[in-house]
Amino acid sequence: MNDALRQQSWKIRTELPVEYEIVESHGLLDPGNPELLTIPGGGRVGGTRLVILDHSVDALYGEKIRDYFSENEVAVEYLTLPGSEENKSIERVLEVVNKLNEVGTNRLSSPPVVIGGGVVADVVGLAASLYRRGIPFVRVPTTLLGQVDVSVAAKSGINYGGYRNRLGAYTPPPRTLIDRRFLATVPDRQLRNGMGEIFKMALIKDLRLFELLEEYGAELIETRFQDPEPGSTGLPGAVADEVIGRAIAGMAEELQPNLWEKDLQRSVDYGHSFSPLVEMRALPELLHGEAVAMDCVFSALIAADRGLIDAAELERIVAVARRLGLEPSHPLFCDVALVLEGLADTVLHRDGRQNLPMLTGIGQVCFLNDVTENEIERACRGMGRLLPLDAAHAERPVGADR
Repeated sequence: MNDALRQQSWKIRTELPVEYEIVESHGLLDPGNPELLTIPGGGRVGGTRLVILDHSVDALYGEKIRDYFSENEVAVEYLTLPGSEENKSIERVLEVVNKLNEVGTNRLSSPPVVIGGGVVADVVGLAASLYRRGIPFVRVPTTLLGQVDVSVAAKSGINYGGYRNRLGAYTPPPRTLIDRRFLATVPDRQLRNGMGEIFKMALIKDLRLFELLEEYGAELIETRFQDPEPGSTGLPGAVADEVIGRAIAGMAEELQPNLWEKDLQRSVDYGHSFSPLVEMRALPELLHGEAVAMDCVFSALIAADRGLIDAAELERIVAVARRLGLEPSHPLFCDVALVLEGLADTVLHRDGRQNLPMLTGIGQVCFLNDVTENEIERACRGMGRLLPLDAAHAERPVGADR
């Protein structure tokens, strides 16, 4: 036999069990609360732990965080990073990696802790996935967007080449800790930003959540999701708990069967089909949740144009977005060429198919793969009528010329 034709092959098949937890714990920064000290998987802390904060968290809670670890006699070093979308970059990832080296982070027993918004959580998540080919970390989201969206995700990502989350990995932290008290210091706009993702979850699968937003959304923002003062007649804390709880539970239910996104037909991609490129082109003008909410409206216009939802449902969707302080439109969503470019990139991301989640009612979706350029053009015109300064059409009903 010709040695050049000889061939051997081996196939390796294995399964990796994945388990991670999201823990809601009030008063995380109380030195008597042990949650921040707990090592994922049990065991004892070994070596110095790195705690990464974003600038806003450091300014607001830095002293309290340092007191927490000091009173618990834990060896900690700190790294503070900017939390804006423009800093969701490979350079910031390498900054975290360099600090992990400097601290001397152990493979398992000294997991870093990231306390901050979604940008810093993504940066640290990707750094942890790369460092020693993957180390555990603990995630403490301090924004509403982080608590209802980032908290559940298995993936991390950074922006690259002008595209959102172009580089990333699927590496969920074993523990994510949520404390609603952090929201007390979150600016109104950032709360509305988080509401964009809650709005999405309500539209795709939870009519009850939509009704809660419709009735209490504005008040939740006004009270920053906090419990009322003793003796006051404010909004009960149970409402905030239900809204956050339903958003997290809904996201977890959708992600768990498809954590690695092998199935590219995902209802949670609603609001993320046309917005990623618009969001990047608009930086720093639009926040992520703001762009997602606009995409939700844009997709609802397509659904209404097809007769999948009726005019009353469309009006209700737009009204709730506005009630949450979210503008339903932006000039870039009226740019047909840009929206089509964004859709083309989405099709590449979904391996050649549109897989567009589309409402068939509030709380229900189907998937489309045949949305045409003409439909996009009509939706762009509809978004033009929803622009906040479009006085000429201010009194026209949504979808008037469908």
